[in-house]
Amino acid sequence: MKNSRNTDLVDRRTAAIDAKKALLETYKTTMKAGEPERLAKLAERAAVAEAREERRLARELIKKQEAERLLAEEAERIAAEEAAANAEKDAREEADRARIRRVIEDEASRKAQRDLRYANRKARNS
Repeated sequence: MKNSRNTDLVDRRTAAIDAKKALLETYKTTMKAGEPERLAKLAERAAVAEAREERRLARELIKKQEAERLLAEEAERIAAEEAAANAEKDAREEADRARIRRVIEDEASRKAQRDLRYANRKARNS
């Protein structure tokens, strides 16, 4: 069966407007009646949001301190590696200088022995 009631656009529009007005009125009356609870809830939400923000700031501070600590450790590690590399380089240079001194001393010793042999030979031949 077909709906025998024929509603046109204006009737539907006024019905929607009346329904919205009724909803608004009920909302206003419940808001007035629940104002202290609403304010308490808003205050509670604000307190929760503030606590959340404080925790977020604390986490950021901890992350920043951790990053600074890691940077300091990295700088210490790099400084230690450079010190070790410098010490190794100095040790190699000292070993090279000692080797050169030994070569020079050996060469001087060989020259002295040669000169002694020449002097002995000259003394025998004269």
